[in-house]
Amino acid sequence: MEIKGKIINVQPLQTGEGRNGMWKKQDYVLEYNLDSQYPKKMMFNLWGDKIDQFAIKEGQDVKVDFDIDCREYNGRWYNDIRAWRVEAAVLVQQGNNFAPDDMPPPPPPTFDSSEFGGESNSDLPF
Repeated sequence: MEIKGKIINVQPLQTGEGRNGMWKKQDYVLEYNLDSQYPKKMMFNLWGDKIDQFAIKEGQDVKVDFDIDCREYNGRWYNDIRAWRVEAAVLVQQGNNFAPDDMPPPPPPTFDSSEFGGESNSDLPF
């Protein structure tokens, strides 16, 4: 899944040791639907080397690719939103989020025939 928004909070880094060795995890709060009257918030996390690889900062506009998983612990169920890619996004027009690939193409150049010794557009019969 993919979502675009603004990082509004970076939680403290969590570390520990498990059966497979040392681990680290960091949670981030993303605000999305910024062009809506009621923006929504979502918390996602990064594990291990991805924390340093993406170096997410508070206030940054991002596009997040993530998976949602559910797990059981002591008879209770928990959702886990784990990001696997985070990219910088460009905000355009008061909160509409676009990644660089989503940007519309620029308009075609205008042609003025008078620059090339031709007649101007005002002399056209229609």
